[in-house]
Amino acid sequence: MAPHIGRRLRKGAATTAVAAVVMAALTASQAPGFAGTARDRHHDSADETPAPPSSDAPIDGGSSYHTDLPPLQKPGKPGASVDLPGLPDGAAAAEAGIPASVLDAYKKAEAALKESRPGCNLPWQLLAAIGKVESGQARGGRVDADGTTYTPILGPVLNGNGFARITDTDGGAYDGDSTHDRAVGPMQFIPSTWATWGRDGNGDGAKNPNNVYDAALAAGAYLCAGDRDLSVKADLDRAILGYNHSQEYLATVLSWFEYYKKGTHEVPDGAGVLPDPDKNNGGSGGGKDHGGSGSESPTPLPDPTPGGGDGSTPEPPATGSGEVETPAPETPSPETPAPSTVSRLKAVGATELTATAGTEFADKPKVRAETAAGKPVAGVRVQYEIRGETDARFPGNATRVSALTGSDGTATAPALRAGETAGSFTVRVTVVGRTVTAADFAATVKARPAPQADALARADDKALKAETGGSFADAVAVKATYKGKAAAGVAVTATMIVDDAAKATDKPTENDKGPYFKGALGMPVRTLTTLKTDANGQLILPKIYTDDHAGTFLLRLTTADGVALTIELTVTEPAAQPTDQPTAEPTSQPTAQ
Repeated sequence: MAPHIGRRLRKGAATTAVAAVVMAALTASQAPGFAGTARDRHHDSADETPAPPSSDAPIDGGSSYHTDLPPLQKPGKPGASVDLPGLPDGAAAAEAGIPASVLDAYKKAEAALKESRPGCNLPWQLLAAIGKVESGQARGGRVDADGTTYTPILGPVLNGNGFARITDTDGGAYDGDSTHDRAVGPMQFIPSTWATWGRDGNGDGAKNPNNVYDAALAAGAYLCAGDRDLSVKADLDRAILGYNHSQEYLATVLSWFEYYKKGTHEVPDGAGVLPDPDKNNGGSGGGKDHGGSGSESPTPLPDPTPGGGDGSTPEPPATGSGEVETPAPETPSPETPAPSTVSRLKAVGATELTATAGTEFADKPKVRAETAAGKPVAGVRVQYEIRGETDARFPGNATRVSALTGSDGTATAPALRAGETAGSFTVRVTVVGRTVTAADFAATVKARPAPQADALARADDKALKAETGGSFADAVAVKATYKGKAAAGVAVTATMIVDDAAKATDKPTENDKGPYFKGALGMPVRTLTTLKTDANGQLILPKIYTDDHAGTFLLRLTTADGVALTIELTVTEPAAQPTDQPTAEPTSQPTAQ
């Protein structure tokens, strides 16, 4: 284990008082809902030291963490009495708000581990407590539609200066530092522990510590390690201490754990409460930041993590494969049931969607959020997700979009556009952050019909002539039209045929002599099947060669619709070369005497 160097900040009297009251409450309650069996109840006494952590390096490498403590006001009830002076009205309700994607990640991790590790009894509120302490819920939920932080969240450099010394283990791939490691992401994994515990929580095939779904599932897997039962107080303490070997860390996490168990609510991504920068136990330069820490210059990260770590406030991308938030409808009236009363989602309108490749679906998926009594529920955030092998997308090339239900309880997805791949897929609609039976829409993309042509004609009327053993000087150009307009993309087959009597047959007899095309290896080819007209409906055939046979030959062009054009090709023997006659030598004449 890397040496752990003392690095606690002194806190004011108010903070100390809060910590004392919280710990007293935890001790008195024995962590309600998590009381141990008779064999481990002695661990719940106020002066009992929790079981020591393992000798392995902690998950966050002993990095800094946020020391903000929850208000002593019950979450979700603004206006209630406040126990500490100076606490703003409504602060408790604000602190109880967890960003939607972050909350969804915690709950999905709980559900996954309930299936894979049922004996662990991991509550999502524990992940929320750790996420609050480690990164302030991914810095208030500043994540994209896939749950990845817009810019990296990095802990301080673990160089032994106020923290443990951990030399680089990832070549800077995750933390941008090739000398020392730094804790990374919403759950603050150091690269070496991520290599062991990293998980793919959002099913995208990647394990990214900067993705809240991946990080939450990885954190849950670690907390459940070693056959821990987190309903047992000793196991719960050991799991938390394995994250950071500190009694103060344990107390802080447990305080938020208890707080969140009393009630939380969902807030939009990016709208969560940010940690108080003055309440960070890292000392000068030890706080977490998106892209850097303290006074150090942020270290640029390689492409695997989004964002540039420049400290600027990130904005969601305009386009991409992520989630798109549709405009919110009107605010529900006081008479409308609260979103928490939603019991089911009901499909409204067509549940079977059909479109031709490259076009928009005529029907948009629409659902209605209802109470158990069938009454509409307004203000419910629902998510539409494309599932299956398809290139169909919502606007912005998104595979997921979300919307809030209106006063009538309904929400409609934006237009869905079919890609070029034919087939079937599903659009699943769920309530974000709540376990409600999903509504599914079956979607089918039909293949785009083959381009049609009702006429083929030569582009010119030149006679096509060549000599044996040569090639035609003029290229053969044709144009396809449909109802008088150029027909683009029309498939055409070109065949050297024996005679034109084959015009009415599907497969004319291919000639085995005369003009030919050249194949890939230069061998004679007399049928081409991969030809298509261009955007102007025009097709220029490859060069045509001749063998040693002279005569009139036929080239037949046909479309899939049966439109045909026959072109004559004339091949002649080379013209005979005139024979050179020898020049007679002049006869010598005798000289007259």
